[in-house]
Amino acid sequence: MKDFRILLKNVRPYAGLFALAFILMTFVAVFEAGRTALLKSIIDALPGGGSHQVFSRIDVHHYLPEGVNAWPIIAGLLVLFTMIRGFSEYASNVLMWRVGVNVVVDLRRRLYDHILQQSSEFFTDHPTNSLTSHIISDAERVQNAVSTLLADLLREGLTFLFLFLLVLVLNWRLTLLMLVIGPIVYLLTVRFGKRLRRIAHHTQEGTEEVLDIAQETISGSRIVKAFGMESFEQRKFLKALTALARTQVRAARVVYLSSPILEMLGVVVAASFLLAAQEMISRGTMTVGDFATYIVALLQMYDPLRKISRIQNHLQQSFAASSRIYSLLDTHSEIKDAEDAITITTLNDKIEIENVSFKYRDSNDWILNGVTLTVNRGEVVALVGLSGAGKTTLTNLLMRFYDPTSGGILIDGIDVKKVRLSSLRKQIALVTQDVILFNDSFRNNIAYGSPEFDDASIEAAAAAAYAHDFIMERGDYDTVIGERGLKLSGGERQRVAIARAILKNAPILILDEATSALDTHSERLVQRALANLMQGRTTIVIAHRLTTIHRADKIVVLDRGQVVDAGTHQELMSRGGIYRDLYELQFSEEEVSSL
Repeated sequence: MKDFRILLKNVRPYAGLFALAFILMTFVAVFEAGRTALLKSIIDALPGGGSHQVFSRIDVHHYLPEGVNAWPIIAGLLVLFTMIRGFSEYASNVLMWRVGVNVVVDLRRRLYDHILQQSSEFFTDHPTNSLTSHIISDAERVQNAVSTLLADLLREGLTFLFLFLLVLVLNWRLTLLMLVIGPIVYLLTVRFGKRLRRIAHHTQEGTEEVLDIAQETISGSRIVKAFGMESFEQRKFLKALTALARTQVRAARVVYLSSPILEMLGVVVAASFLLAAQEMISRGTMTVGDFATYIVALLQMYDPLRKISRIQNHLQQSFAASSRIYSLLDTHSEIKDAEDAITITTLNDKIEIENVSFKYRDSNDWILNGVTLTVNRGEVVALVGLSGAGKTTLTNLLMRFYDPTSGGILIDGIDVKKVRLSSLRKQIALVTQDVILFNDSFRNNIAYGSPEFDDASIEAAAAAAYAHDFIMERGDYDTVIGERGLKLSGGERQRVAIARAILKNAPILILDEATSALDTHSERLVQRALANLMQGRTTIVIAHRLTTIHRADKIVVLDRGQVVDAGTHQELMSRGGIYRDLYELQFSEEEVSSL
């Protein structure tokens, strides 16, 4: 019932459509039972069929004057009942499909909005394929549950109910005797359902594993080929497929075992009924019409019962998907605005990082430990250190992708936790080594986050980033650049990202190893573009190539999450220590590579 309540909670916004569909499904059940009830009138009106008996209230003859020919009326009612039933079934199916489509749109929108609002830490715990599986596959199972399974369950359940009322009217004693099968059917259905739900959960996990392997190997196909790992990845993929197939076969065994068992129970009950009915007919307490109608109604009751059992099995798979969706929706790691959050419009004075420490949840390893740093307006501050020193984490805290575990970050004396996220991030432009571009036009990628800018502003930003020429070589600003910008070289992607940052015109600029993966020619063009971008801005540079930060106003050296030194290039080189060791090591490596 808990699972049904969750399912119906999705339907609640469309209660009107659902109620109308339910009424129509009731019509389906009523007129299905009505068509069966007409069978008694037909048989009892036949010669020797029992017409000499007193007609009951379900006989058409009961409502007609003596001597009136009932056959045309019965035939007309048969056609009318079939027409009403057919129209009601069609209309209820269409309405339930509309409800299901609306539900899945709402559910996918809620999931997408919820995922986008989470902190960066959320994405380290939830792989991309798992999240997209929730949005596509799991939500589709919920739609199927509402559009098809729930509709079938209600329609078949109502049909069973009205057929049961019919057999109860025909012979309540026999019907009550047959109720002994009910608890048996219920217990079997529950047992099958619980087992299938466990299997369905394993099936969905197996599907995610297959998607993960496929996505990783396809996106990393160059590395796979370069290391000759095709056979290894094929075996790994086949192993995951085989495990998934075994789980799916186990599910099929459970699904298809329930129907034969229930059918056997039905036959045993029907055989017992035949013996009891023969005795009643011989005593004259049941007519041939009663008997035939009872038999037909019983057979018709079996079909909804069998379908309900199968629907219940499929519903368990949908319930498993639904529980996964709501488990994700109940996961919260959002970075939220404070109730009294204020809006900032620019950087007037300085950025202060005060005794900041940070570690991930459920981790004992400190990424940052007591970092204190001041960045004055208009300064270029470089962060250097070995990988894992905490450089990128520090800038992530500034943009509030995470919040510090302790300490605080202030902009013009205001803690960033008290600043509206939208206004905080509007003050910061970000250019990273791993450029994220979208499968859209040059124009929309440059104007991303800045839709109010006109064509002239976009082209001016591209020109300042030395991107205008290669854009025009590929067509124009409406040319689509392909998924993740893979039609472009590394340097071209960087310059598009720089153009995007120039157009944003934010007072604070973060450059996260923006040139570390480029060749010398591309780096020279990107450096020129960065020089245009950095003019008049407060810039924090995370540098891999130390030769690119000679002119920084301040170089801050991080090691194991702590600030171990700070100063200009000349000061740090004269003092020795980690910075000079890193610089000399890199300089010697560059000399060797140039030979």
